[in-house]
Amino acid sequence: MENPPDQTEAKEMMLQPRTRRPKGGLLTMPFIIANEGFEKVASYGLLQNMILYLMSDYGLGVVKGQTVLFMWVAATNFMPLVGAFLSDSYLGRFLTIAIASLSSFLGMVLLWLTAMLPQVKPSPCIASAGTNCSSPAATSSQLALLYSAFALISIGSGGIRPCSLAFGADQLDNKENPKNERVLESFFGWYYASSSVAVLIAFTVIVYIQDHLGWRIGFGIPAVLMLLASIVFVFASPLYVKRSVSKSLFTGLAQAAVAAYVNRKLMLPGHSVSYGCYHHLKDSELKAPSDKLRFLNKACVIRNRDEDIGSDGLALNPWRLCTTDQVEELKSLVKVIPVWSTGIMMSINVSQNSFQLLQANSMDRRLSNESTFKIPAGSFGMFTIIALISWVVLYDRAILPLASKIRGRPVRINVKIRMGLGLFISFLAMAVSATVEHYRRRTAISQGLRDNANATVNISAMWLVPQYVLHGLAEALTGIGQTEFFYTEFPKSMSSIAAALFGLGMAVANILASVILNVVKNSSKKGGVSWIEDNINKGHYDYYYWVLAILSFVNVIYYVVCSWSYGPTMDQVRNDKVNGVREEEQEEVVKIN
Repeated sequence: MENPPDQTEAKEMMLQPRTRRPKGGLLTMPFIIANEGFEKVASYGLLQNMILYLMSDYGLGVVKGQTVLFMWVAATNFMPLVGAFLSDSYLGRFLTIAIASLSSFLGMVLLWLTAMLPQVKPSPCIASAGTNCSSPAATSSQLALLYSAFALISIGSGGIRPCSLAFGADQLDNKENPKNERVLESFFGWYYASSSVAVLIAFTVIVYIQDHLGWRIGFGIPAVLMLLASIVFVFASPLYVKRSVSKSLFTGLAQAAVAAYVNRKLMLPGHSVSYGCYHHLKDSELKAPSDKLRFLNKACVIRNRDEDIGSDGLALNPWRLCTTDQVEELKSLVKVIPVWSTGIMMSINVSQNSFQLLQANSMDRRLSNESTFKIPAGSFGMFTIIALISWVVLYDRAILPLASKIRGRPVRINVKIRMGLGLFISFLAMAVSATVEHYRRRTAISQGLRDNANATVNISAMWLVPQYVLHGLAEALTGIGQTEFFYTEFPKSMSSIAAALFGLGMAVANILASVILNVVKNSSKKGGVSWIEDNINKGHYDYYYWVLAILSFVNVIYYVVCSWSYGPTMDQVRNDKVNGVREEEQEEVVKIN
């Protein structure tokens, strides 16, 4: 007697081996994006009001407090280079993100403890009648605990930020999928959208909690969010695609630089006899390096084939002999450094948020005269993010389609023009900042508030919005433009370097901002009062902003020189070729007619 059909099918299914679900895919995206989003909410939420915490609870002056923050932000932007190197060469992306999440969490717990435990920070001063209030300075051990918290958070950011995007792409990158590029493009869009939303939440919700519920809850919530980020990310470990580590691109660039220096006394072969004189991989299209920056070509010159190259075709000592590809990668990096350096001044201007916070804190932050709600002083940075997002959407969905419709062909603004325009807008932002601060200070003095920095000046804080909007436009044009410029000018193998360069620029900018601040503070002191004072009504922050505006204008001129000396970009070269073909085709059509 035959088995019923349903029993037969059941037996066949039991006999067949279970197919394991492939790892990666869209299922892993919520865990990765949530980890990155929580980290951004926590870290950006802590930074916005931190100058107020350092001044009120640690007794640091505005210059010392801002210098500490400059160094913290510089470390936070520099550490991604270290994180990317460790991830690519030793730990892998999953382990790097997991360790970094733990480091960020521990740093935030330490920072929360500074708000919870009175013993770990200076005791608050209690002014008696007729006496001035002066709290004791923070001890070395108290500052060490605070700086340790900052260091752990920076280490965490250095591991999470360079790896999350690449780790997410690893889960979706399937070469066999015909829609692979569209899937990755969609992921990048959602990733950056979620990052922007996270920063907005940090600038609004976290800052509002700190202002109205105090530092204990305001620091505790970011710590809880970071704990959730760590748990969520590690919980999905069995679902992830975890690629094995390989040689880091940073190592290859370092080897090319060292080999060029070691071989600096070698003579370069002539063009007629250069074939076979340069070391290259078997499948490489670059048989010889280019003529640009020829002194670097010595890194791939073969001196003795038997002694320099092994039987497998690889260099026996990669620190003395590199491939042509490595040399060209190093050249492309050296070539963009001047253009990269022009973005540092814009980053210096953007990093002045602590002074803008002090300005907003002294102004009327109500939305209207009848309103009782006050915008938190630390939340004004959201106007920068809103302006940045608005420009990206407007440029992509309105300006380019409209221009293309008018011209009758696809239109695209050259990336070098966008970067230059962004730098000029950054100069305008500092000029507006100086003008608004001059007006605010003059109003404060006219109202008899010169010696009272805590009083509210009868002037709307909405006057600060234009400079925040201009900073957002400058970042949208120059910041995004530089990243696009690096991606198009570098070989595809250097995409990780393209992402790291902008963060490195922010790190250098914060260090230079600290130098400029202290130079202005010390050189402007006259009669015991300088331009940068804890009491912003006594100081001359408008003069300080004018110094930055002048430097920004000089930087625009410097950019024009760098842009001209760089020559045409890869996009310009491609467009010229396409236009040339079109012109030839049009000429042929005219002749036929």
